[in-house]
Amino acid sequence: MGFLQRRDPKSTHTAAMADKGEKKHKGKSVTILGYPISIFFIVVNEFCERFSYYGMRAVLVLYFKYFLQWDDDFATTIYHTFVALCYLTPILGAIVADSWLGKFKTIVYLSIVYTLGQIIMAVSAIHDITDHNKDGTPDDMTFHVALSMVGLMLIALGTGGIKPCVAAFGGDQFEDHQEKQRSTFFSIFYLSINAGSLLSTIITPILRAQECGIHKKMQCYPLAFGVPAALMVVALIVFIIGSGMYNKTAPQGNIIVKVCSCIGFAIVNRSRHRSSQYPKREHWMDWADEKYDKLLIAQVKMVLKVLFLYIPLPMFWALFDQQGSRWTLQATTLNGDFGFMTIQPDQMQTVNPILILILVPVMDSVIYPLIAKCKLNFSPLKRMTVGMFLAALAFIAAALVQIQIDETLPTFPSSNEAQVKFINMVDTKLDIKAGGNDIPLEPYMGSPKYLTFTDTFQLQLGPNATYSASLDKGNRSTLVVIQDGDLPRYIKYEDINSKPEQGANAIRFLNGFNAPLNITWDEVLFGVTVMNNMSAYGDVPQGNAKFSIRGFGPGQECFFNQKFGFGSSFTMIIMPNFTFGPDCQSSIHPVMDMSPNTVHMAWQIPQYFLMTAGEVVFSVTGLEFSYSQAPSNMKSVLQAGWLLTVAVGNIIVLIISEAATLDDQWAEYILFASLLVLVCIIFAVMAYFYTYIDPAKIEAQFAERKPEELEPDEKDRKKSLEMTKKDKVENHKEGRRSSKGSSSDEEEVQTKI
Repeated sequence: MGFLQRRDPKSTHTAAMADKGEKKHKGKSVTILGYPISIFFIVVNEFCERFSYYGMRAVLVLYFKYFLQWDDDFATTIYHTFVALCYLTPILGAIVADSWLGKFKTIVYLSIVYTLGQIIMAVSAIHDITDHNKDGTPDDMTFHVALSMVGLMLIALGTGGIKPCVAAFGGDQFEDHQEKQRSTFFSIFYLSINAGSLLSTIITPILRAQECGIHKKMQCYPLAFGVPAALMVVALIVFIIGSGMYNKTAPQGNIIVKVCSCIGFAIVNRSRHRSSQYPKREHWMDWADEKYDKLLIAQVKMVLKVLFLYIPLPMFWALFDQQGSRWTLQATTLNGDFGFMTIQPDQMQTVNPILILILVPVMDSVIYPLIAKCKLNFSPLKRMTVGMFLAALAFIAAALVQIQIDETLPTFPSSNEAQVKFINMVDTKLDIKAGGNDIPLEPYMGSPKYLTFTDTFQLQLGPNATYSASLDKGNRSTLVVIQDGDLPRYIKYEDINSKPEQGANAIRFLNGFNAPLNITWDEVLFGVTVMNNMSAYGDVPQGNAKFSIRGFGPGQECFFNQKFGFGSSFTMIIMPNFTFGPDCQSSIHPVMDMSPNTVHMAWQIPQYFLMTAGEVVFSVTGLEFSYSQAPSNMKSVLQAGWLLTVAVGNIIVLIISEAATLDDQWAEYILFASLLVLVCIIFAVMAYFYTYIDPAKIEAQFAERKPEELEPDEKDRKKSLEMTKKDKVENHKEGRRSSKGSSSDEEEVQTKI
């Protein structure tokens, strides 16, 4: 029974059968250093599966925004819908494993579904499938969206379905006398989870940043999804290879179904006896007494008491899981140049697993002991309250960063406005008058900022050169002034109306040379640009870019370097006195249309630190509290409830994102922080009135009742309860002696699972 109790916190299903012996199909009991060899297959499987899941998830929101071309709000909505499904399906997986297939078959079958989902996601990201005009953009976006949604649903079913089974299946491989080895296994299991998460969050953004494609090179989302798919194939193969060595527990029924049936019967029975002629009962669950034994009813009461405290918890997860959505999108507007390396926006998520590995031992070995020495009553519920408050502070920090970002962003025209700037390609100074604005421009220079107009305006380029200028509303334009005979005139070019995506720089060339020029950078072709004409925009990444300008005569080559930051836009003016050769850059003048990102990505570290500290204090402590307050055979029910709070938290994000029509992102951050503070206060009040219980003692009281105190249908269970009583109490005492015993190991595993 002690072994069964240790395994319960690992899953949302019960492996503990107090009244029945477990039936195991034993594989070959081969051991290495005292450990069953089968666990090595399970650990490798878990590492590969976690790499696959977190690697795919790390780039998912950027895939939605930049490949499927969804806006930030819709990308966030679908992202959190997917995460919610990943935390709803574990209940289904647990019921299937315990009531029908068993853990081994459930893992294998759902891993196949999982693998198919990952492969479909990789295929959906291949733009060449529908890129008929070979411009790098899919022509049939509906096909890619449909394929992506099918892939994500299969992944959610697969990863959620096996979530409650893998760790518990690993626990099944040990015998009762292998307590120490089992505890070490759970530590290694936890390490494999974090290792897979950390490595994938570093590697897949690098793979995404590569360029691939048959007709036109684009960011390589097929590779970013394909590598996690390959790791999932490896995970499945490795797990199946160890099949003959596993101890396989036969399905024996699911405690979650039994608990739900008991609660349902109590509710129905109570509704049928609402008349005053029926005597009231002490607790509404007592109305299940006609069908279920008193021990089960008492256990359900203990579970419901904890589940009631779970009601405010989803708000924490609503904030926590936005690290992969809103915070990643925020990182796309930041400067990721750390000098010795450049960080991709989706790589900032690696800060979370790194800080977890640092903060978990620091909390356990330093912070908590110091608080205990100060004789402060830092109970589990108080810790959880502090964790929620830290998460709220993290979003306040995110809001402050967002305010700094917004101050550096350009103001784009609204739907009834138009913006314009000017470039002087005449070899004399011009005094331009646009509406009521005077703009003096030196030769081959651009105006420093955009002017905003709501209607047609008078544009004076000099004596006898007055024009009525009309602009496209909702857009930015550049008016290039050239010499046309005796008078100057202008040519209008459309500018970009938003920040370049993913921190790239939008670069174009204005040819003032008297001959056509062929301009390239790496594999970006700006095309042949004739005199007084503008090239198309090309996306150039941060760093030192080397450009090539070629004429159509012998030896007409120019190579020059230009350094760019993140998210800027430049018009590179090639002046009329341009000469080929090593000094050609002196006759190329850059005009900044949009300044680069100036807020550094390092400013996100404080919000990640606060959120991770909140996670460590909230999540690990929450599981520890839940298991200490749950009956020995119903820890799985609380695990199901815990995962359900994560799913509900992601649903809350969907509701708030759709309902709150806030124009500013920082205001949304403050809204979430305020809601969590409010929920934190409510939870603190609930925690204040909560009375801690000792489930082992309550269960033992039922086993100690005299025969005459039992109902007729309970007498047959008396003998079974007496047989399990001693083991339960001993395990309870053992758990009280070691606060970091088996349950602690298991709690840490589920924290990342």
